[in-house]
Amino acid sequence: MARNVYGLDLGTYEIKVFDKNKNEIWKEKNVIAMKDEKYIFSVGDEAYEMYEKAPDNIQVVFPMKEGVISHFDDMQYLLQNLLNKERQFARGSEYVIAVPTDVTEVEKRAFYDLLMHSSAKAREVKIVERGIADAVGLGLDVEREKGIFIANFGGETTELSVLSSGGMVLNRLVKMGGVQFDLAVANLVRRSKDFLIGRLTAEVLRREFGVFDQENDATLKVAGRNLITGVPRQKEIPIGLVRAAIKDPLEEIVRAIQEMVDRLPPDIRRIIDVEGIFITGGLANLRGLDTYLREVTGLRVRKAKRPDVCAVEGIRKIILNKELKHLAYSMLDEDYRWLR
Repeated sequence: MARNVYGLDLGTYEIKVFDKNKNEIWKEKNVIAMKDEKYIFSVGDEAYEMYEKAPDNIQVVFPMKEGVISHFDDMQYLLQNLLNKERQFARGSEYVIAVPTDVTEVEKRAFYDLLMHSSAKAREVKIVERGIADAVGLGLDVEREKGIFIANFGGETTELSVLSSGGMVLNRLVKMGGVQFDLAVANLVRRSKDFLIGRLTAEVLRREFGVFDQENDATLKVAGRNLITGVPRQKEIPIGLVRAAIKDPLEEIVRAIQEMVDRLPPDIRRIIDVEGIFITGGLANLRGLDTYLREVTGLRVRKAKRPDVCAVEGIRKIILNKELKHLAYSMLDEDYRWLR
């Protein structure tokens, strides 16, 4: 028998892990710090502390890109170190991994190979679509509900999933997330204020101001560099500038949601018109996002209680509940759903 079962939700900027033996969920930044492009000396939260602060000979690397594994060896090293880190990681464990559906078979296979062909020596690796994991985490009866629309707002992607009777009806991975929002803020501040700020500073502005409320004259003082004089200084950034910057990426996501709604079969469309959409993922915590989506789509919008860990909470339920275990598949199974 396996010594333990782990549930994994590998996000672009954060890893969420469920440990069955301890019955707990923990998360850590999905990042490594590398010196001279060959020596890894820090991983996780500790490595993330160096982001935008490290000297030139230290590279801060994110092994995931747009929802999939882009640096396979780095991802293996990171995961093995995190699981060993004061958590009594045991070889021969089982793993259930949440993955996006709207990616290539090769990219999906990489999630499987990450643990099956590594020093983790996994006994078994199963995969569940992130949309289904989110639905279970929301407490929905995925096999009886005839129409569920979930939008998972992540670091670099927004995954849209429509489920019915336990199956995936439509799924789309929009390459737009928190990082694009922050870069848009940083770029507009640079163009309009001749002021250079980092992505993390842009993230602070985005989190502080949100996307929808009654304020219209708020400002926030942030540190950066004057591009005309080259001198570091602080500057007041107005809320209107931040809202204007994130307008375009938000509108792209909204267009994708509306296009998916228009493609729905009539019976499911009627249900979605009544039930609306559920939002999950770390970016769903952005203040006012649910109100904004409701205003522009005309649909009811409900946010998960803990949107950042909703998918891994769903994996936890799948692992612990015998009636839900069939929602996770081995890619070696003959009835592997993606190969049907």
